[in-house]
Amino acid sequence: MDYSVSFADMCEGLSRHDEAWRARVPQSWRQGRTCFGGLTTGLAYAAATSEFPDLPPLRSVVVNFTGPVGEAPDFAPTLLRRGRNMSTVGVDVMSEGQLGARITFSFGHGRDSTISKTQNRGAPATPLSEYELFTPKAMEPFVPNFFLHFDTRLIEGHRPMSGADDGHIFTASRHKDVRSRAGMAALLAIADVLPPAALPMSKTMGPVSSVNWMINILTEDISTDDGWWLIDTRLNDAGQGYSSQTMTLWDAGGRPVIDAMQSVALFL
Repeated sequence: MDYSVSFADMCEGLSRHDEAWRARVPQSWRQGRTCFGGLTTGLAYAAATSEFPDLPPLRSVVVNFTGPVGEAPDFAPTLLRRGRNMSTVGVDVMSEGQLGARITFSFGHGRDSTISKTQNRGAPATPLSEYELFTPKAMEPFVPNFFLHFDTRLIEGHRPMSGADDGHIFTASRHKDVRSRAGMAALLAIADVLPPAALPMSKTMGPVSSVNWMINILTEDISTDDGWWLIDTRLNDAGQGYSSQTMTLWDAGGRPVIDAMQSVALFL
């Protein structure tokens, strides 16, 4: 399989098609019959900011995954409202005539406030590149295609199908491609890189599908050291074939950058 097409290549390859922006997604970036959620969201952001280049910084994202996203999806941005402080853009992701995702981006100017609170977690003691690979080489044929575009190291928690007592994964992750490590679109793509938090509790393989994803961007400064991000996902509750998980992303020094929550459908 060809892994030469990077995330940056796909963003640069977005082309205007009627009233939308069309992407080309190679098989190496897919998760079964669809694009993985981070890729869909990152490309939607790239399309939104290409359509409306004068938006303020991104503050929040709400994603509803409604169907499979194929190899040539169209991203149709609509300016829902432009206010004095906040601007809202909706992006419908269309694939083969069907809605694959509906995404709402909220952009807002920074302003002075009397309230400020940041909870740093601190950087891990070991250099991030020295932690064990999340996916050992022998297991690479069994993970979703897109995952091999990322360098992901297990810091705490458990790998999928390990039969763990809890659902927790904490990693250091970065795009393997150096050009794909900068910018908000790339950050959104990697923020969804980890498997669902419920999977470490399972002992068998089975399909999973994200239902929605709610993301808060905590800072305008989305820089980090050497492309590394600390990413944590924790299972809150699971039952009747669905799970709810929280997701947090810090820069390499432990400064919080993203808080998120996701609902996942479990077919196992």
